[in-house]
Amino acid sequence: MSALLPPTSASPQHALRRPLAAACFILAVGMIAGPVDAGVLARVDQSSQRMRVYVEGALAYDWPVSTARTGYVTPNGRYRVGRMERMWYSHKYHGSPMPYALFFRGGYAIHGTGAVQHLGRRASHGCIRLSPGHARELFALASSYGGAQISIRP
Repeated sequence: MSALLPPTSASPQHALRRPLAAACFILAVGMIAGPVDAGVLARVDQSSQRMRVYVEGALAYDWPVSTARTGYVTPNGRYRVGRMERMWYSHKYHGSPMPYALFFRGGYAIHGTGAVQHLGRRASHGCIRLSPGHARELFALASSYGGAQISIRP
């Protein structure tokens, strides 16, 4: 029956538990939600062939990219960078260099390309290509923030 008593008639110890529990809950939610909202987010728009990079929620960069050409797929969705390699050579495409590779969803990656003349239009086998300088900058950001989120839309 004590649960039905008004808060003013509760014991002093019971009255202190509610604010303490609320404070702990808010702190825990902040610790869980904080890093997800902060950090680095690379948003890729395949229709415009652009990547917008957000750092701690603010737009930092807007770069041209190349995603999958006809016959290949760049997967849409939300991902986290799983592996980072300063220099990688494709096992699938004749040892093609993939500088500053940020891997997501298996073998797909965001990486630098020497084919900068194709940026801004579909040209890849499925990876997301950037100019080498932009790939280096994104790699440095992801390194300093402990990773990155990637959002890809059609």
